[in-house]
Amino acid sequence: MPANCITLDNDNRALLAEWLAQDAWLVACLCAAWCDTCRGYRSSFDKLAEQHPDKRFVWIDIEDQADFIGDIDVENFPTLLIQRSDAVAFFGTVLPDTKIADRLIQAQAEKSLAALRAEAAASRERAEWQRTCNLHVRLQEAAD
Repeated sequence: MPANCITLDNDNRALLAEWLAQDAWLVACLCAAWCDTCRGYRSSFDKLAEQHPDKRFVWIDIEDQADFIGDIDVENFPTLLIQRSDAVAFFGTVLPDTKIADRLIQAQAEKSLAALRAEAAASRERAEWQRTCNLHVRLQEAAD
């Protein structure tokens, strides 16, 4: 596993908080251990981390980390969450294709933080992402 990629567990949540505080791009994959698609996608996710050493990658098993996931509604797998600082740039199911995820990551990374924050307030859906999917919020609520 690349150094910029972790599998979230109770012992490394502080590292996730540190990464979020660094204003780095963070790409989280929300999956489940029982999901065949997720198991197959894991190596692709690690390859994405290798291709983007300037970003941080987090694999989150939604059942093992249910207290952390909280109200996030994962409809299908794999689901990607892309965040910079306190702005959730993307949340949704993607095809398990490295090229598609790579293009999605690159497109989001081209946006300034100001643009991301403007987009966050541009629709109900994106505003909801900021409340329910924001990993800063998830860390705080899981700690309470």
